[in-house]
Amino acid sequence: MKRLLSFIITVLVLTGVMAFTTPGLLDRVRLGLDLKGGFEILYHAEPMETGGTLTRASLQKTAESLEKRANALGTSEPEVTTEGTDRIRLKIAGVTDEAEVRKKMKEPAVLTFRSAAEGDATGVYSKIELVGSDFVENAAEVQRNNLNQPEISITVKDKKKFAEITERLLGKELAIYLDDQLLGSPPTVRAVLTDGKASISGNYTIDEARALADTINLGALPLKLTEKYSQSVGATLGKQSLDQTIKAGLVGSLIILIFMMAMYRLPGVLASFALILHTWLLILVFVIADFTLTLPGIAAFILGIGMAVDANIITNERIREEMRSGKSILSSVKAGNKTSFRTVMDANVTTIIVAAVMFAFGTGAVKGFALILIVEIVLSIVTNLYFAHWLLTVLVKAGTLKKPKQFGVKESDIRAL
Repeated sequence: MKRLLSFIITVLVLTGVMAFTTPGLLDRVRLGLDLKGGFEILYHAEPMETGGTLTRASLQKTAESLEKRANALGTSEPEVTTEGTDRIRLKIAGVTDEAEVRKKMKEPAVLTFRSAAEGDATGVYSKIELVGSDFVENAAEVQRNNLNQPEISITVKDKKKFAEITERLLGKELAIYLDDQLLGSPPTVRAVLTDGKASISGNYTIDEARALADTINLGALPLKLTEKYSQSVGATLGKQSLDQTIKAGLVGSLIILIFMMAMYRLPGVLASFALILHTWLLILVFVIADFTLTLPGIAAFILGIGMAVDANIITNERIREEMRSGKSILSSVKAGNKTSFRTVMDANVTTIIVAAVMFAFGTGAVKGFALILIVEIVLSIVTNLYFAHWLLTVLVKAGTLKKPKQFGVKESDIRAL
């Protein structure tokens, strides 16, 4: 009686939680560009100045700058990736003004050192003293001063210009800007610097100092971006894709559940419940981990469901084979679960290995597909192996499943030992 009561409570609680939370979870799933609609641009990057060099670090920093600009536009979670040695791909979902995106994204990152001009209010720095190209490329680096505090050493190209600026601004602040954003607290000029070298210190953490040094190095080698390819994904197209996919998924899932219940009777009902729990847990992971749902992700989702169905079919067929050999219900369930567990785990582990390789060496959509597939398989092991096996064993030990026909096995098929 206790086993049956634990079974009923478990099923009712899980059913209630899933029914209550599913609508809210679905609303919180973040949709990707191909479902929500938006804009995608592929840029070719090259040095702003003739003869300049394009490094991997400068390409990555430019990509980070693009991501910050895209966030400033108020769009949802932009996806910015580098490709090869000189390309950057930008994907922004929910774009309404493509012209504004093109204009804002294409501008190179502008690093400036500014002082307060006559008439500027407190905290305003409008006079540009130095720009990124005034600095020696990759010269900014983080060091520690005598007090073991981080500071950034920099080197400029024109020593005379720098000496004039530091002499004029002695005791005054020289603010650092990237585009129109002030970076940290403005440092104060404390000496006239004639050798073209200076140190920037302040209340920086080591990470903040490194970030500022990287920004200065990026500004010293600004990149020019040329649009090579772009496409607009309409929100209507994305919504149609999502609606059609959901409809097809619901119809396919319903057919699978009916098949499971018709073929395997009550164990098929338990397997169907485990599949529903598996799907709900995957949606929960999407929301908690803030995954973006894309069409490749949906493909991985469907593939994972298919593998979960295979796991249940293999388990139930093994149990039925044991029953046909003449074993008792409990012995058949134990033996079937044991033999099917090894088979299903072998298949799942090999698939995880392949998906892990895809994730390690793939890019963009391939990584997303692989990650979701791995999550799917892990959830399938938890729900369709351990949990489904536990539900079935509880009912058998509680005496609810006592006859082979409840498993879809005919008495005439059972062989005497």
